[in-house]
Amino acid sequence: MTVTRIPQTPLKIPPLESGDRLSRPEFERRYKAMPQSTQAELLEGKVFMASPLRAQAHGKPHARMMGWLIAYEAATPGVEVLDNPTVRLDADNEPQPDAVLRIENGGKSTISEDDYLEGAPELIIEIAASSASLDLGTKLQVYQRNQVHEYLVWRVYDGEFDWFELQSNQYIQLAADSRDILRSRIYPGLWLDRGALLNGDLATVLATLQQGLASPEHQAYVQKEIDRASSTEDP
Repeated sequence: MTVTRIPQTPLKIPPLESGDRLSRPEFERRYKAMPQSTQAELLEGKVFMASPLRAQAHGKPHARMMGWLIAYEAATPGVEVLDNPTVRLDADNEPQPDAVLRIENGGKSTISEDDYLEGAPELIIEIAASSASLDLGTKLQVYQRNQVHEYLVWRVYDGEFDWFELQSNQYIQLAADSRDILRSRIYPGLWLDRGALLNGDLATVLATLQQGLASPEHQAYVQKEIDRASSTEDP
């Protein structure tokens, strides 16, 4: 008897869809097959697809945060700013935060051979417009559990800015000082004028950062990094 074989059609990679429950490897496999304009995150094993980003509600706040971070990086050896990086945190979580500030050598995160961030960066920023419930809910729990030391959330529609610090494995919201300035506990000199930021006064935001960069704490941090780099270069 002759058996007729029906040609097998190669299986297509399923598209990512919000609500999918996937392992991290399967999430990455499907993500790579999506159009380059696609933005998606895996949080607690569940896929979240990004909504279109509005100019004033997201684009401008994001740009201002990046400018503030880049100014800090330019004056601070040993740190690295990343914009919208995919972060492999653990087996069920692969978020894509709006901005990251990490310690390049000796920090908790590394760059993988395939150019992804792995592990928990020291500081993450999220611009929370329509995503506020996600950023202050699931993401906060995920970042807290994975020991992201500082987590900053700009709640654009609420006109608020939250700065959380990890203390005894729990996020505690930092309070601004009498001048309404928030100061990083892990990055000396990283100062943010909260009121100026929320009022759109970028010049004052950057001037306040310059004050932080001129502080003895930041100068000592820079000198320590210079000495460390010099010692690693010695034969």
